[in-house]
Amino acid sequence: MLPEEVTQFIGKSTGVRVMEVEKGAIRRFANAVDDPNPLYRDEEYARNSRYGSIITPPGFFGWPARQPRGSALTEESMAGLSTALAQAGYPRVLDGGMEYEFFCPIRAGDTLAASTAIKEIRERKGSTGNMVFLIRETSYINQNGDLAAKARSISIHR
Repeated sequence: MLPEEVTQFIGKSTGVRVMEVEKGAIRRFANAVDDPNPLYRDEEYARNSRYGSIITPPGFFGWPARQPRGSALTEESMAGLSTALAQAGYPRVLDGGMEYEFFCPIRAGDTLAASTAIKEIRERKGSTGNMVFLIRETSYINQNGDLAAKARSISIHR
């Protein structure tokens, strides 16, 4: 059973980070992940598509324009969570992957409000010993108030 120093983080969330989605940044990201899709770089092609404009590749949500202040889940408190996990016997961390869920296209020129919450912290017994799964979910809301995407990241602590 995990100590309260670890479980107290469940449900805590960050303040809102403002992300700006810029056309040149979309192109640079697409180049970095070697994705030649013209929806990410060719304005005429994108304009004639069902999207009507350049959209972002999956996993790109723009660049932070403003960071939250005084939120419940800060870099310092995340360091506190890592320390609490280490003290509970889980000092090593492995990236357990990302899952994305998309609700509407993210377009060049969009402004997204992003907020991350600790959704779950669960302990599990594996063949090589106990491990903890830490699940964080980030919601991205566009300037029209529409939920554009959710990103769920998983880290495995051993």
